[in-house]
Amino acid sequence: MSEPRRIKSIDIFRGITISLMIVVNNPGSWSNVYGPLLHAKWHGCTLTDLVFPFFIFLMGASMRFAFVKWHYFPSGKFYKHILRRTLSIFIVGILLNAYPFIRQDWDWSNFRILGVLQRIALTYGISACLIIKYDFKQMTKILVGILASYWAILLIGSPNDPYSLEMNIVRKLDILILGENHLYSGYGLKFDPEGLLSTIPCIGTLIIGYLMGGMLHTTKNFSDCSKRMFMFGSIIAGIGYAWGFILPLNKALWTSSYVLYTGGVAAIILSIITFCVDIKKWKKPFWFFEVFGTNSIFLFIVSGLWTKTILKIQMDFNGKSITAYSYLYRTMFEPVVGELNGSLLFAISHFIVFWLLLYWMYKKDIRIKL
Repeated sequence: MSEPRRIKSIDIFRGITISLMIVVNNPGSWSNVYGPLLHAKWHGCTLTDLVFPFFIFLMGASMRFAFVKWHYFPSGKFYKHILRRTLSIFIVGILLNAYPFIRQDWDWSNFRILGVLQRIALTYGISACLIIKYDFKQMTKILVGILASYWAILLIGSPNDPYSLEMNIVRKLDILILGENHLYSGYGLKFDPEGLLSTIPCIGTLIIGYLMGGMLHTTKNFSDCSKRMFMFGSIIAGIGYAWGFILPLNKALWTSSYVLYTGGVAAIILSIITFCVDIKKWKKPFWFFEVFGTNSIFLFIVSGLWTKTILKIQMDFNGKSITAYSYLYRTMFEPVVGELNGSLLFAISHFIVFWLLLYWMYKKDIRIKL
């Protein structure tokens, strides 16, 4: 079975997304970060809030090309492939949560079950089973059904305050199924931004990407394709933004308005990259990001392992014990350009080092897949 062809515009867009992910995930100090490089506290959508939906969108676009080798036939072999990949990504996510595997730190009574890779796995697995069975028209109807039904579930599940951190149905369901102690605690109370119920609208984000991938795959005229993607993206982003005045844009809840808004913005960006790369042939300026777009999940895992490792190591700084992460920031970056810019420079240094790693893999044609 031959490998599916790769589309440079998708790889480049993925590379830009991963680049932004590295920068926003690795500030020298979370107390010194420029506003756009932070998530919205609850409602709203910053530059950082675009990273995850962009990645899901691009996963959907890639699936259009990857599934060609299966001839859109839901065979037993296909489902085994999907199950294997879904489980492998999910399990790696669990292991990443458990790292560094130090026995005295294992506390399964408070172990977080969900996470970014777990959401990617569930979204991929469910979406794959839909895509292999339904055509574009049917998938569009499924998208509309997902967005409308999720909005209704939020309203019905918590009629008094459906979009609040404390009362939303996403949190209630996760507590019921997984238990409060197994959820993320970064919001000041137990709530998981990669919750089970909010995975449903995440499938909608993937479907939008899949539809855009379909445009790229079937087009005979990239100029026309770029225009259609731009128009489609502008329309759904506008609808999502307007809907946000009723149903707030919210990444943590992955609201339906957020799906349309971020999916629309992603389609616009993909159309612009397609115009530059496939029509104007401006490939060299984007090659830097193409390197980042070829081993994205591997890089997410490696960057996560690195960060968790240096957060675990303790070092002496002016008579106080601090993490190796903080030590690097305080001794190498903060003294040079100050707290805020030092924090940004710390993130950019990680960006450069990880790019060099992926560049080596790119030159060796090493691609690691789960």
